[in-house]
Amino acid sequence: MMGAGANVSDVLLLVLLCVLQGCQAVWLSLPASGTKCVSEEIQNNVVVLADYVVISDDHAHPIPTISAKVTSPYGNTLHNQQNVTHGQFAFTTTEGGNYLACFWVDGQKTGNAEISVNIDWKTGIAAKDWESVARKEKLEGVEFELRKLEGAVEAIHENLLYLKSREAEMRTVSEKTNARVAWFSIMSLGVCILVSIAQIWHLKRYFQKKKLI
Repeated sequence: MMGAGANVSDVLLLVLLCVLQGCQAVWLSLPASGTKCVSEEIQNNVVVLADYVVISDDHAHPIPTISAKVTSPYGNTLHNQQNVTHGQFAFTTTEGGNYLACFWVDGQKTGNAEISVNIDWKTGIAAKDWESVARKEKLEGVEFELRKLEGAVEAIHENLLYLKSREAEMRTVSEKTNARVAWFSIMSLGVCILVSIAQIWHLKRYFQKKKLI
């Protein structure tokens, strides 16, 4: 029993550490033409903070510039920068869904080497300024770590509620789709029966006119 309890504690600790370190470091290789995007599904009322920087694979000088655009699930532009080598965007989500960040190279890039973009994407608890929280609430040591764990637990609880609501939405959509498919099947069967009856009636009249029956 003690071994099982220890395993559960280890799992919970691992989950909490993952939430506290819940940031994503993404590398994108941009071609001379075209656009590359990254997306993340984020729930409503979540803080998002991201930094991006251009790294030229052939160490060209000056460093090629890029354009960056971030859009919400409903197509609203949250960040739009052009001719930059680095940048940052921060916002609080107002709608749940996939948030899209797209990057492309400005103008014509010389050489065959690709341009790499490093994106440090943080959401929720990972984007929180814990140093400001510690100064404001005068926390230090164990109290500060417990405050971070409390925030992580709240974030996990909110994520579970979000997943539960999404599961309910998907179940509703699935039930509606199944009902529509069932009605369509019934209608198709009814049409087939009516067509068969009409064909039989037409053939019967044809044979009667020809005095074959």
